[in-house]
Amino acid sequence: MELLDQQWTEKYRPGRLDEVIGQKAIVNRLKAFIKEGNFPSMIFSGPAGVGKTTSAMAMAKELYGESLNQAFLELNASDSRGIDVVRGRVKEFAKTLPLSSGLVKIIFLDEADALTSEAQHALRRTMEKYTATTRFILSANYASKIIEPIQSRCVVLRFKPLKEDEMKEYIKRIADGEGLNIDDKAVEALIYVSEGDLRKITNTLQGAAVSNSEITETSIYEIASKARPKEVAAMLKYALGGDFLKARNELNTLFLSYGMSGEDILVQCHREALNLEVDDRLKLRLISAIGDYNFRIVEGANERIQLEAMIAKLALIEKTK
Repeated sequence: MELLDQQWTEKYRPGRLDEVIGQKAIVNRLKAFIKEGNFPSMIFSGPAGVGKTTSAMAMAKELYGESLNQAFLELNASDSRGIDVVRGRVKEFAKTLPLSSGLVKIIFLDEADALTSEAQHALRRTMEKYTATTRFILSANYASKIIEPIQSRCVVLRFKPLKEDEMKEYIKRIADGEGLNIDDKAVEALIYVSEGDLRKITNTLQGAAVSNSEITETSIYEIASKARPKEVAAMLKYALGGDFLKARNELNTLFLSYGMSGEDILVQCHREALNLEVDDRLKLRLISAIGDYNFRIVEGANERIQLEAMIAKLALIEKTK
């Protein structure tokens, strides 16, 4: 297999709205906007990797064609959180003349919820001033972090998490394009580690494919630095069963074999907690403990000590039940 010379996230990014995975209702609405040649400013809200940026770019390509670079400006708001980016690049682009075709220009602000409140208020004034020539598309994980005056000037389109069959369709698209052999367990692993994020699926696949076109479950978990669900579940079961030493051995495996951080381990523990076949009240205690120790780690406590303390606490809970 030849060395990969192009990032797959761009290679397999849809160029047209018809190629966007999932989000059928939103895609249909964007197509209607293109047909009309007129549309409002919009907020694309939803989790990472579900098609917000892709949909904006595909819409712009269909609208502007070869004039894309003159009519479409893409900025990542998390890289420039201050008011200067609004007063600078955004304002300069907004006040340039519209295209001769009469179409308005588009400014796409990715991760707009990272803009400071001051920058958002400045953006609102810019949106008002140049509404005749420019439309804004703001991409945000949480629309609630966008100030109300901006929300009221936009149509909010909420992107839903992708379904399993939609993710499988995307995996097959890449596998067919790159000549990869992916077994069913590897597909399940990709869906598990990605948590619905197509960028994660793409990057994990590209990393696994560098050394071998045969993609296995093991290679997926190694590239993603994630543990198999059953390994995390085993640690929790040992702890809840009162066997601290076996739980600690499983914890060592997660740290050493997979190189996982303490927070990553706790996130996977949280995902597996509700699937354990234990008493419901015990599940509640488990989730409460995960929350407590996650907070301690985020606040700067030693990861190893805190995780060992957590499994010790779980073992004691079971013994005193």
